[in-house]
Amino acid sequence: MTQCLNPDCLKLNPPDTIFCQHCGEKLVLAERYCPIKIIGQGGFGRTFQAVDKYKPSKPFCVIKQFFPQAQGTKTLAKAAELFAQEAERLDGLGRHPQIPELLAYFTQDNRQYLVQEFIDGKNLKQELEESGAFDESQILELLKSLLPVLEFIHSNQVIHRDIKPENIIRKSPPTPLGKGGDRGNIVLVDFGAAKYATMTALAVTGTVIGSAGYVAPEQAVGKATFSSDIYSLGVTCIHLLTGVEPFDLFDVSESDWVWRDYLKSSVSDELGEILDKMIVGATKKRFKNVGEILSIIQPTSQPLKPNSPPQKSQPSTGESEKGELFTFEVVTVNISGYITHRTQGSARQKIEDLGNGIKLEMVYIPGGSFLMGSPDNEEGRGASESPQHKVTLEPFYMSKYPITQEQYLTIMGKNPSQFKGGNRPVERVSWYDAKEFCQKLSIKTGKVYILPSESQWEYACRVGTTTPFYFGETITSELVNYDGNYPYAYAPKEKYRQETTDVGTFPPNAFGLYNMHGNVWEWCLDFWHDNYNGAPTDGSAWKTGGNNSRLLLRGGSWGSISSNCRSARRYFSNADNLDNNKGFRIVWSPGC
Repeated sequence: MTQCLNPDCLKLNPPDTIFCQHCGEKLVLAERYCPIKIIGQGGFGRTFQAVDKYKPSKPFCVIKQFFPQAQGTKTLAKAAELFAQEAERLDGLGRHPQIPELLAYFTQDNRQYLVQEFIDGKNLKQELEESGAFDESQILELLKSLLPVLEFIHSNQVIHRDIKPENIIRKSPPTPLGKGGDRGNIVLVDFGAAKYATMTALAVTGTVIGSAGYVAPEQAVGKATFSSDIYSLGVTCIHLLTGVEPFDLFDVSESDWVWRDYLKSSVSDELGEILDKMIVGATKKRFKNVGEILSIIQPTSQPLKPNSPPQKSQPSTGESEKGELFTFEVVTVNISGYITHRTQGSARQKIEDLGNGIKLEMVYIPGGSFLMGSPDNEEGRGASESPQHKVTLEPFYMSKYPITQEQYLTIMGKNPSQFKGGNRPVERVSWYDAKEFCQKLSIKTGKVYILPSESQWEYACRVGTTTPFYFGETITSELVNYDGNYPYAYAPKEKYRQETTDVGTFPPNAFGLYNMHGNVWEWCLDFWHDNYNGAPTDGSAWKTGGNNSRLLLRGGSWGSISSNCRSARRYFSNADNLDNNKGFRIVWSPGC
């Protein structure tokens, strides 16, 4: 039945009413959700508070209706695309406890709707209006609460692009205090402006989205980066500290911030320096990533002494448990193989000491969801890559590189590789050899190391990308060690090295993992199945049914044509195969 679009209709009805008192039409969406009042409206849609009548407790939820005010076919199509992308983002990000969960996404009467978890509480703008300016301890707690959320978002290659007091909600009533205080009560909302930081999203002029006063200079010209969110959070902090709107805190004649002139209470030099570096206009002078800020914020919630000298840096408790921070450069190419974007990435790693000066870097991979397999129109795909299906994974650690010859020699006491080199990947190892390595390493370290499941491997490779490669639409011999005589898409013919190369020679993906494409095929735990019908959706290895004499391999090798190096490419071999193009990397799960 047609939904009445008169805003007054929804304002006239109590929560238990499912018929519009204005027009008599039914007010139930998807035969489940009953809108009760409008709580927001913008250029692309309206937001309602609603009731989920299917649940016994009749809980509140939030419904976003795509209802654009703009006109024009191209404008409407772009708006609809952005709305659909918001649903996709929320589906992946909503696993974080400080991001609203996506409950449903559907179309009804030719209109798009998404349903989210309702966050009961006050946003920080309301807190500011009711209680006045924040003090230093409150700002420190806000940073400690939100910076890990931003790190999670950025690790999923998403830029929020609209951080401001209205989009930060403190749950009410607060949940019981525990480790970390009430930081989990802070929730970041409204991802409608967010954008994936892949392909054309970085360093390319695009749609300018965000809220005036909080938008970083580069974002204002359509070139948002991860540090743009840092800028917006910094401006949010000085607004909350002063109670003054951001426009009045910036002296245009001096082209500088004057927020200290409006402070309601004293602020330590250390916090002041952190905020100044967050809101500096020049991106090269700003914090490059969230980890840099977390590494210098003290883990206590006590305010710093006014005008005290900077204290010795201490890592944030929650983030440091994931390992030490490392940074790297991530590149993206176009369909011809030319690098179009370069951006700074960061991740965390734990380092195992294997003895004899040999280290093993294990990179933290945050949990999330992704679409596994390849679309029907992907060049070079095989039937075994279907059907595409959603997989949701818990966090895990994966070796930064394929296991090297020196690492293998240290644990196994031998090096079977044909192409010798301590920092080259070990090859001529069977699936059984790889499992034995994991067993011996587990005994040595007390952690349970295993081969990755096929879904863990693809999730870690893609990092949220949906293109054939994590670099984008194609690869080149400058980015991947493969047979360059067989290019992909419009990339030119290039180098064929005919042997392995040192790990880490080529750029990593946005998780900080190297050589996921090419160099050596990598063993996975799974048995071979001809397609994904009945495949696990929880990230576990598929070891029932199928062909248990054939084991999964992923990633391509130095001898592979380009299409065999795609993120979705599946391959198999006998478990005892000892070819010189097969190696492996390993994983372990937190708590194991």
